[in-house]
Amino acid sequence: MARHTVKLLIARLYHETNTFSPVPTSLSAFGAGDSRGPLFGLEALTAARGERHAMGAMIAVAEARGCTLVTPLHASANPSGPVAAQAYTALCDAICRDVQSARPDAILLDLHGAMVAENSDDGEGDLLARLRALAPHTPLGVALDLHANVSPKMVKNADIIVGFKTYPHIDMFETGAHAARLLFDLLDGKIKPVMAYVQPPMLAHTLAMDTNHGAMKAALDGAMAREQDAGILACSVFGGFPLADTRHAGMSVLVVADGNRELAQRTARWGADFLVSRRDEFVYRQAPLAASITAAKRAVKFPVILLDHGDNCMSGGTCDTVDVPRAALVAGLQAILVGPTCDPGAVRLCAKAGVGAKVTLRVGGKQPMPRAGVPQPVSMTIEGHVRAITDGSYRVSGPIYTGSTLHMGTSALVTFGESDEHAIVLTTQTQEPLDQGCFTSLGVSLSDYRFWVLKSRMYFKPVFGPLAAAVIPCASAGATGSDYAQFRFKRVRRPVFPLDS
Repeated sequence: MARHTVKLLIARLYHETNTFSPVPTSLSAFGAGDSRGPLFGLEALTAARGERHAMGAMIAVAEARGCTLVTPLHASANPSGPVAAQAYTALCDAICRDVQSARPDAILLDLHGAMVAENSDDGEGDLLARLRALAPHTPLGVALDLHANVSPKMVKNADIIVGFKTYPHIDMFETGAHAARLLFDLLDGKIKPVMAYVQPPMLAHTLAMDTNHGAMKAALDGAMAREQDAGILACSVFGGFPLADTRHAGMSVLVVADGNRELAQRTARWGADFLVSRRDEFVYRQAPLAASITAAKRAVKFPVILLDHGDNCMSGGTCDTVDVPRAALVAGLQAILVGPTCDPGAVRLCAKAGVGAKVTLRVGGKQPMPRAGVPQPVSMTIEGHVRAITDGSYRVSGPIYTGSTLHMGTSALVTFGESDEHAIVLTTQTQEPLDQGCFTSLGVSLSDYRFWVLKSRMYFKPVFGPLAAAVIPCASAGATGSDYAQFRFKRVRRPVFPLDS
């Protein structure tokens, strides 16, 4: 097929759904974090072009080939609760309409793989099935997140699927480029991709999926080695997203081979057997919060990161639990920096009072999480001074979402405690601290603080990790906790390790 004749449809629909989270996911959530909502058509193309995610890579590869592009959708929402039925249907309809009207020669999709909607337990699988019905013979390639809960329906209705190989995710762009290259090889008649998929009965903990260490590193190193084998086009090991309580939640291995299904199946089985052999290493056993705070009190080198992994908004947390900072304050830790903490009501009070004003705020604990076993989260009261009010926007300079502008909504910096030694960044929208800009955009000097309370699991590592003398994981009562006993699983297939022995 001549390169200049290719009409390629590229779209992004991205959401990691935490079915235990009380945070709603409406249509407006699928924007750039600024409540504008999703982007369509030319706006989608303009926004995605040059961004360091899979859709950005797909566009770059396609434009280098001189393709005619159709970009129905650029929609990404922070992890949160199930997607509203109306929103899910509208977003899928946007892609399907353009497939039906534009009749593209091929389709490339940037999907997460763990989307759950009010009207779909398998958001990506149902979308792909619709597309396959509309375009049964159109080559279709997909890039998925490492935390995808891959289902048989996804595999059945795509020609090529490639997953991230890093967590923290720093290869989103490279994964999109990989999927695009394979799709063009298919169009050029160079390959005949076939896929095989194996899902062992494992519900791994997210904190045990760091691809820089341990069993997950070994699994991904093995996958990359298999991609050097003759006939293997892609080998993806998915950690899965355990807090999406659906039948196919959990780990899986997916292999794309060139015309040799038996080779694909044998390689996928190799990967699954490896995961099972190291299953104990995919279980994260958290320490009690009191023990973590005691360890922090013994610190002699600073700064120390107190990692509040139980309330990570990029896994669906409310971003407003205050168990960790409250315990740190009670223990007498000095010079604590907290944030970003999402509390729109507190921000409104700060904005009304104005910069320089003295304020008394009840911070956090505003969102009950009954399905996550937290019917009434705790809050804390602080007295301090408003030091800054901003619109909460900043440009990312770090390695994750490089160059993107992130939006925390109207945000405030408040200092409090004796001599205002502590500080907290308050936002109106959830934000994981994946870049220094979430603090420096409000004038925070990180070096002024001994303890940094960060609501994160992995994304903090590339930027904040190298700056810290130590990182102490801290358990909190949030929607992203690592104690599966607090969650009420109902739909995941059983038996599954470690819920069942």
